[in-house]
Amino acid sequence: MNVKEIVADIKSKKPEIKSLLFVGCGASMSELFPAKYFMDRNAKTLRSSIHTANEFNYSTPASCDETAIVVTCSLSGSTPETVAASKKAMDLGATVVSVTIDPNSKLAANSEYQIIHGFYANYAAKMEKMGNVLAFACEVLNTYEGYADYDAMQAGFTKIYDLIENAVQTLLPRAKAFADSYADVSPIYVLGSGAAQMSAYSFSMFLLMEMQWIPASSFNSGEFFHGPFELVDKDVPYLLLMSDGPTRPMDSRVLTFLQRFDAKVTVVDAKDYGLSSIIDKSVVEFFNPMLITGILRVYAEQLALVRNHPLTMRRYMWKLEY
Repeated sequence: MNVKEIVADIKSKKPEIKSLLFVGCGASMSELFPAKYFMDRNAKTLRSSIHTANEFNYSTPASCDETAIVVTCSLSGSTPETVAASKKAMDLGATVVSVTIDPNSKLAANSEYQIIHGFYANYAAKMEKMGNVLAFACEVLNTYEGYADYDAMQAGFTKIYDLIENAVQTLLPRAKAFADSYADVSPIYVLGSGAAQMSAYSFSMFLLMEMQWIPASSFNSGEFFHGPFELVDKDVPYLLLMSDGPTRPMDSRVLTFLQRFDAKVTVVDAKDYGLSSIIDKSVVEFFNPMLITGILRVYAEQLALVRNHPLTMRRYMWKLEY
């Protein structure tokens, strides 16, 4: 079933839904965030929330009941905490939709509906998880409340994946320059805003800290001037993710300040890759994280090559009990 069919089937069984919850761990949780952000920006009566899986298990939201849809996400479908969360949500009467690459996984088995996505084919495929969940949220909102910009969102989904593939074909020189310049510096501070704020979180937490063992931190661009900017100085390393859409002024303000004090700053700007030339301005902000996260994957790969540190290298994960 595609997302439209899944939501139609849920609606036939549950005419009233009050809550849409998103549950995952690590990078999977961060890739659920654009859908949560979309709901926050557009839903008038539907509640939405996002939870790391084990906190969901230990401190389960009261909204998780028979009036809720719970989206659980794990790339492999085997993350123990997320599998447990999926089962708990089902036990509480929620409608559970799992998102994974493996239809035979434990996560898929502990859900009523499954969204199966690609990952390995190309860079665009790596964004299918994020894109499918965003599409699902859009479908839920339109079905249960109505959504004026539904057609613009649907048009965006038909174009964004080709844009990602086109972007990664042109950005290698920029990615190599970033890798050469940032290979031996730490910590690296990553900033973003709006729907892309968790793209900054994901790059710092997982591609830098987990996969490269580089100390890193991330901030919402709007929070930067409420504490973290005290660390700005000449040659302090920053990676700024600039969105196309209503939160862009916050990113621009950060860039102006970083340049004022000669910080070491690399900018990944959605406008450079033509996002607003193919996505309607009414919905462009929701597609920033798909494009930016796809681009950042190339940056991480080039960093791994320069540092001779494969993205698959781990000290603890998958190697010992924890």
